[in-house]
Amino acid sequence: MSVKILAIDTSTENCSVALLVDDQCYVRREIAPRDHTKKVLPMVDELLKEAQLELNQVDALAFGCGPGSFTGVRIGIGIAQGIALGAELPMIPVSTLKAMAQGCFRVHGATFVAPAIDARMSEVYWARYARQKNGEWSVVDPETVIAPAELTESLKKDEESWFSAGTGWQTYRDSLTQLPFEVTSGEVLYPDAEDIACLAKLEWQKGNTVAVEEASPVYLRDTVTWKKLPGRE
Repeated sequence: MSVKILAIDTSTENCSVALLVDDQCYVRREIAPRDHTKKVLPMVDELLKEAQLELNQVDALAFGCGPGSFTGVRIGIGIAQGIALGAELPMIPVSTLKAMAQGCFRVHGATFVAPAIDARMSEVYWARYARQKNGEWSVVDPETVIAPAELTESLKKDEESWFSAGTGWQTYRDSLTQLPFEVTSGEVLYPDAEDIACLAKLEWQKGNTVAVEEASPVYLRDTVTWKKLPGRE
């Protein structure tokens, strides 16, 4: 089945856009933590021109739905919704943690991946995935936000060798290297639109899309604890 999927992700420092046309993927990416809003739309235009397509020829718009930077996730979804609304495209939300698992498979052929994004406040966004023969990822540890020390205490030893992915492994290296299983560096620091597009293709084939107004973020952390100031609740 022929498919054309435009993917956007701004959930972390990496700003990336991908255009998957059947088995060919056009990609733009740049580490630009403060310039996502300036970079995304020009990247979209460049890819459409490179692929010689018009926006209305795209089948669906995929986006990194989080977790990640609160601001980054909101920016990505807002831009994606604007594009999808104007072109009347269905949308496909893709987990940024699962996208990093896919990135490790793309780079290393890894089939057991433990992504961890630095969530600030001494916590990580965490999950573990195992790749299936059909290209889908089964969930070993569900997505959560947790202190690395709690992971060390709660996870059980297993015999698999896991590939690490994400900034959480750099920020909390001392704690995460104490986990009760073998870990190999996957060298993938950020979710990327190329991998989001690949995962979105699987969802498209199953008919799993959402309308623009139903596209929503996954923050995992619903509230942020701020230091209370005198006179404030």
